[in-house]
Amino acid sequence: MHAIEKVLARASGKREVKPGEIIQAKIDLAEVNDLYLQTIKSFYEMKGTKVWDPDKITFILDHYAPAPSIQAASNQKEMREFCKEQGIKHLFDVNEGVCHQVMVEEGLVWPGMILVATDSHTTTHGAFGALGTGVGATDLATIMLTGELWFKVPEVIKIEINGKLKSGVMAKDVILHILSKLGTDAAVYKAIEYTGETVAEMSIAERMVICNMAVEMGAKTSYIQPDEKIIAYVKERTGKTFEILKTDDDYEYAASYTFNVEDLKPQVALPHSVDNGVDIDKIKEVKVDQVFIGTCTGGRLEDIEVAARIIKNNKIHRDTRLLVIPASKEVLEKAIEKGYMTTLIKAGATFTSPGCGPCLGTHQGLLAPGEVCATTSSRNFPGRMGSTEADIYLVSPATAAAIAITGKITDPRGYIEMSGKGGEA
Repeated sequence: MHAIEKVLARASGKREVKPGEIIQAKIDLAEVNDLYLQTIKSFYEMKGTKVWDPDKITFILDHYAPAPSIQAASNQKEMREFCKEQGIKHLFDVNEGVCHQVMVEEGLVWPGMILVATDSHTTTHGAFGALGTGVGATDLATIMLTGELWFKVPEVIKIEINGKLKSGVMAKDVILHILSKLGTDAAVYKAIEYTGETVAEMSIAERMVICNMAVEMGAKTSYIQPDEKIIAYVKERTGKTFEILKTDDDYEYAASYTFNVEDLKPQVALPHSVDNGVDIDKIKEVKVDQVFIGTCTGGRLEDIEVAARIIKNNKIHRDTRLLVIPASKEVLEKAIEKGYMTTLIKAGATFTSPGCGPCLGTHQGLLAPGEVCATTSSRNFPGRMGSTEADIYLVSPATAAAIAITGKITDPRGYIEMSGKGGEA
């Protein structure tokens, strides 16, 4: 069996499971974000009175943080009251940050667990050897009642990535390149395992980026075999005991793909699909109105660090706005401590509080009709960040920083040597 299948077998009380099999699995952690008040409504509609285990449920108020409307404020108020009533201690309010970063920092994620959340990018947690997946409000309400959820055991495809990344090329470039080659339907209801020497060399934050965007290929979940780097990080954050499961040597993958990224150039995903990635040097001049550095694919400490290194001693282009939103309070605190914030603010950047920000098109930097945005976020669909008449280009944090200086799509390789890059999640 694959390690993912072993996770599902253990959670369903079976000796083994097979792809396509329907199982009922026990959930280790269920997360609700502030988009999904419906989870509470469904919980009560299903005659729920007490959640199955308040220690295994977390509410994270990140998508509307802080509340931009009366409706959002009311929803968050109901969630706070529900947590208090149910004894749910893992409530992370509007000051904490993006759910996928906060859960990791708080030691709620570990290898071999099943994590289900009301967020499609829960595949992020495959970086830790966890089975993470997103569900809708009704499924999450069912988990709050019973602690269980049904799964169809997914087939597993392997994506092997080899080659040392060149200076100025980041994990975001790698996953945009893979998406451009495989497309958005390459892994519909499948699990993606990332492996290879490039993955082994990636920082934890970089692994989280490629696992996060597995869902953009339709994946149910993602997986990277935990190594010493992951084990050390998790042990530092949680007192949980966990077992590292391994895939059997004779396991047969549903499909395998190999990428050599030795000569990969910085990538840009053109509007309006994540698989529209091209080499940056193939793009003719595109003026950019707003640059956004943040979210669960570009708001971690090493992302802000690389932006600060590129922008240091420069000014943001007079016709361009640079918006920076740290992925969490912890990231924000470290960015302040290390001086990255001061560097970026002096250059002309605007900071807002940790959270999802304009990634989902609700607040904190929306786009007007006709505007162009270069963003480190994960999606560039029409209307994703505001007006449906705006154009969104997906880029790495390094590329975003270079664009902020010039006001147009710009190759970051002329601005930085990446040899001293960080590695903190």
